[in-house]
Amino acid sequence: MRRNPITSGCLSWFFAILWLCVPNWGHADDIVIGMSAAFSGPSASLGIELYRGSMAYITHVNSMGGVNDRKLVLKAYDDQYDPVSAVENTITLVEKDRVFLLFDYVGTPTVTRVLPLLKRYSDRQVSLFFPYTGAQPQREPPYDAFVFNLRASYRQETEGLVERFVQMGRKRIAVLYQADAYGRSGWDGVRRALKKYALEMVGEATYQRGATYAQSFREQVDILRPANPDAVIVIGAYAASAAFIRDARDANWDLPIANLSFVGSVPMLQLLRESSQTRGKDYTANLIDADVVPSYDDISLPAVRQYRELMDRYDPRPPADLVGEAYQPLHYSFVSFEGFLNAKLLVEILSRLGTVADKAALPATVEKMGDYDLGIAAPVSFRPDKHQGLDTVYYTTVQGDRFVPISDWQQWQR
Repeated sequence: MRRNPITSGCLSWFFAILWLCVPNWGHADDIVIGMSAAFSGPSASLGIELYRGSMAYITHVNSMGGVNDRKLVLKAYDDQYDPVSAVENTITLVEKDRVFLLFDYVGTPTVTRVLPLLKRYSDRQVSLFFPYTGAQPQREPPYDAFVFNLRASYRQETEGLVERFVQMGRKRIAVLYQADAYGRSGWDGVRRALKKYALEMVGEATYQRGATYAQSFREQVDILRPANPDAVIVIGAYAASAAFIRDARDANWDLPIANLSFVGSVPMLQLLRESSQTRGKDYTANLIDADVVPSYDDISLPAVRQYRELMDRYDPRPPADLVGEAYQPLHYSFVSFEGFLNAKLLVEILSRLGTVADKAALPATVEKMGDYDLGIAAPVSFRPDKHQGLDTVYYTTVQGDRFVPISDWQQWQR
């Protein structure tokens, strides 16, 4: 039978156009999600460990056939915790990779710069799920419509810290913060919390984003110390926070120092313990961390048991093209546990979409989730007017070689 050249030509054009419309993925049936985070630079551990925790669960789900018989692919780019790079990566993920959604972004300065882009892409129905930041912009109009948060906010973290310090008679609170949107968000949270008690910060100091552990923070110590604070709350990343703690202790300033969840408590503690060993001095005492997930050591929780099992089974590695060989993955951490929970909840959401995954149906699907059991003894709940799933904040302190839950705040009573 002879082929009609006109029909054949039309079919060729049809399939050519169809091919151009297919996202640039390995398989047309994959559900591809996009991530931009720090995989290099002073904050690299945050992006790497968040990715590893998510991949532990994603790998497990894919080994069982995927989500509604579709494999889940996490496409990641390195932004080095730089806002401009985060914007560029987002454009690539949406325009070139044509991802189904954005996921696991790290940091307030990066996410804040991406938010207007999400609004611009509203006709493409691009949503950002579970960024690693507790800042307010993605929790308030006009950007809250495009973002779903799992973790509690920085306002909730700082309110809890201030409340507990005040209860312990520590009313003179100073703040060290990163000089950007993240730092100001935490600074504002402390200010609002103090105002409830008719108090004000007694001192404040800043540092530039990207600071390393090798840098001196003696200047910040010298700025804050004359105010005679009862405690210092740090809104920083792990390298800078550790450097400030080190220099404060070297100056024999032993007051309580608290950090927010973004800090990355495990890599911060690693840096301080290494200095303790080399200098013969304890840099890990009198530290407090606010966390937005339970302890990864609390094996009474089903999600913790599953997290530890899957991290051990798969030992997920970060993308080889983004991370140097020198990086040593952490066994367990709060960051990778949060990434694990992010992926577990996302899989549940995607499974509820059914076999035909429709981006337009995502918001309504999430907003109907009420009191979902994620396995951490704190139900996850969303509503049309509430795009934050959890509100619980956990507080930990160093005991031995790790951060453990605080059972009694009386040790900080004045």
